[in-house]
Amino acid sequence: MHRRHIVAIAALATLGASALTTPAWAQSNEIKIAHIYSKTGPLEAYGKQTQTGFMMGLEYATGGTMAVNGKKLVVIEKDDQGKPDLGKSLLAAAYADDKAALAVGPTSSGVALAMLPVAEEYKKILLVEPAVADSITGDKWNKYIFRTGRNSSQDAISNAVALDKPGVSIATLAQDYAFGRDGVKAFKDSVKKAKVVHEEYLPQNTTDFTAGAQRLIDKLKDLPGRKVIWIVWAGAGNPFKIADLDLKRYGIEIATGGNILPAMASYKQFPGMEGATYYYFGIPKNPVNEALVAAHYKQFKTPPDFFTAGGFSAAMAVVTALKKTGGDTNTNKLISTMEGMSFDTPKGPMTFRKEDHQALQSMYHFKIKADPAFAWGVPELVHEIKASEMDIPIKNKR
Repeated sequence: MHRRHIVAIAALATLGASALTTPAWAQSNEIKIAHIYSKTGPLEAYGKQTQTGFMMGLEYATGGTMAVNGKKLVVIEKDDQGKPDLGKSLLAAAYADDKAALAVGPTSSGVALAMLPVAEEYKKILLVEPAVADSITGDKWNKYIFRTGRNSSQDAISNAVALDKPGVSIATLAQDYAFGRDGVKAFKDSVKKAKVVHEEYLPQNTTDFTAGAQRLIDKLKDLPGRKVIWIVWAGAGNPFKIADLDLKRYGIEIATGGNILPAMASYKQFPGMEGATYYYFGIPKNPVNEALVAAHYKQFKTPPDFFTAGGFSAAMAVVTALKKTGGDTNTNKLISTMEGMSFDTPKGPMTFRKEDHQALQSMYHFKIKADPAFAWGVPELVHEIKASEMDIPIKNKR
């Protein structure tokens, strides 16, 4: 969506850089929500976007009042720094000391997995956004966990749509932790016609991709047919540097999913590259996305990014649930309300699946266009992959 095409709508009230803080005289007419995310650390850029989107979403969903049923929404922010032990202790403090009714976050899958047992111990909801690992709503899940963010299976199945064809050989490049390994496993499970011939895992903080790239090339270069390296990466480091090893000489392509706009600057050198994304501001056509895009341009002079939409979606889920309970924050009432609940988001409607509380949602098959008007490779929509088109496995033990 070009800026000139943005529909003029009533602007959302501009939010300050910091969230509302909890006053010492906190009254019962408040609903406290803890937002635990990576303010700092390797995923800082993602965390900041989520925070921006979450606050904008609360503003939009409450019509600018920041209240539900007369109760003020108070957001308590905490920085997990991307550290699992810290995230775990911060969530415990939010429930026990801050008396948060529920919590949202975190950014990292590793942190999320450490936090899941805390939600169960305190019998309070943790709405996971944007941590992706399948195990969060899979074998590590408990009934207090909901997730608006997409999971690894949704990422993988949608990306398989673009690549899973007979005669295609695929090697994967991913980070060696829950996000990367769950992502590759889900991708392999989704590929039925193509063949995954190699998995390459590198440390999260990798900056030199030469050795890994050479192993990938060696596995693919002599194979017949179409050859693809599928990249699953988050945070620092630029895995697209592997293109410097002249992959074209071996007939090897690169494919990947969506990412934040700064990271997608690398995509510009791969026009025609296919993949699937969770969100790009120019793709969904609905009033909620128009509101987000307009408000973000007004406040920041830039479009909303990948994780901004996620934060906004989490806020829409929280407010929708609280409106349905009349502002009642009883955990069991919230759970019964949210199971099977549909809510509007910048991506269109999402629905929490009753069995594992994973939000079922659309994904977007794209092809990259190098447009001189944008600093990043523009993902042009090939096909909206609706939730009904994806058989997302239920992996928990409920």
